[in-house]
Amino acid sequence: MFGLETDIFILLFVSLLAACAFEFVNGFHDTANAVATVIYTNALKPTIAVVLSGIFNFIGVLLGGIGVAMGIVNLLPIELLVDQNVYHSLAMVFALLLSAIIWNVGTWYFGLPSSSSHTLIGSILGVGLAFSTLGVSDGGVNWEKAIETGYALLLSPLLGFSLVIVLMFLIRRVVPEENKVQLFKEPKKNTPPPTWIRTILIATCSMVSFVHGSNDGQKGVGLVMLILIGVVPFQFAIKPGLDPVLMQGNIVGIEQTINALNPSQLSGTNRDRLTRVRTELTELKKLVATPTADKEIPKEKRLDVRRDLLLINSNMNKIAEDEGANLSSKQMDVLKASLSEKDGLRRFTDYAPLWVILMIAVSLGLGTMIGWRRIVVTVGEKIGKQHLTYAQGASAELTAAVMIGLASWMKLPVSTTHVLSSGIAGSMVASKGIKNLQASTVRNIALAWVLTLPVSVLLSFTLFLFFRWLF
Repeated sequence: MFGLETDIFILLFVSLLAACAFEFVNGFHDTANAVATVIYTNALKPTIAVVLSGIFNFIGVLLGGIGVAMGIVNLLPIELLVDQNVYHSLAMVFALLLSAIIWNVGTWYFGLPSSSSHTLIGSILGVGLAFSTLGVSDGGVNWEKAIETGYALLLSPLLGFSLVIVLMFLIRRVVPEENKVQLFKEPKKNTPPPTWIRTILIATCSMVSFVHGSNDGQKGVGLVMLILIGVVPFQFAIKPGLDPVLMQGNIVGIEQTINALNPSQLSGTNRDRLTRVRTELTELKKLVATPTADKEIPKEKRLDVRRDLLLINSNMNKIAEDEGANLSSKQMDVLKASLSEKDGLRRFTDYAPLWVILMIAVSLGLGTMIGWRRIVVTVGEKIGKQHLTYAQGASAELTAAVMIGLASWMKLPVSTTHVLSSGIAGSMVASKGIKNLQASTVRNIALAWVLTLPVSVLLSFTLFLFFRWLF
């Protein structure tokens, strides 16, 4: 398959299996985020709830796009993404997957709602840092993307906590008294809620499951694309089926716009970057100039084309970021025009085959239906001292669904676990104040939150160096 040697094919198969295992674990690790509220309010039986959640997770992966997936891929240094040595790529893949799976399974075993997003991103950062210690890269991590991702992961639970408190306040003020009494009372054992409340709870559960698939599922898609680009670059480095003639128009557009830039207005560093962009554009034109019968970029050139596209993208973004406040309005318009042409080239690198998306969708959907009980108990019983009311469950779920949906639209990875757990905590505080939280559980969740990044960074850092030595 893919024309690989037997040992490489076996390692590729194991890598893809491990990526599916990560997404499977992600499914049952994060299922509680969607189903805890409908189970503890008796809106749905557990079996029905997890099947419904699994279905909507599956649909979310299929329809969620690939923006978050490419954000995950682009956290790594360009040199590592276009390394010609397939064993180096395998070292990266195994380090990422093993460190993420080890931490996810460990926190699941102890019933802690830890973040798969934090785990995966920590693993990527660890690999990038380890790569930089080898002395083959100026920078081990795409820090611009890492900081953007870090803000999303840090702020999302704080926003979730705060917005649920605001939503609970609005419900108390806006909802008619007779409905309010039903919303804020504790569910009776084995008694389903009134139909209108039940409908709301099932709808919010489905929404959270869908956006979880659209955000967390994309992380699995990104992982698989890292594997395929690293191990089978001649097949997957560039989207197949696109005529290189389409690329030439964007290349000419970038050249025309950057030629209108006045280098004297740029800093020395950015003048060097502009020179590199011109060099990369020249190389890129040569790579795509040779016509082919099937109107595709030749397989032997695809990794080089990807490298040049990524370097153009990186350098243009850095120039725009550094010089935004220094250029004249006319020069800034020129730079924006070149950025627009540059974004047109991303259709060649930012993609995922349908079979990859389906594979991850199935893994996440099946994982959602298994192993859910441990964390459901934590979310449903141990965050607050009171039983979850209908208003609390609906508020936490609605807030999580909206925030995660917005994050997916903005192509940012966020933690479903942290957003919804913090929302549940916010609903408890909104009901009876800070004393309504169970301090030991909140402390354990916070500890897992704090430790996830450094532990996953350390694990992947060590494993990457080990696998580089082994392979």
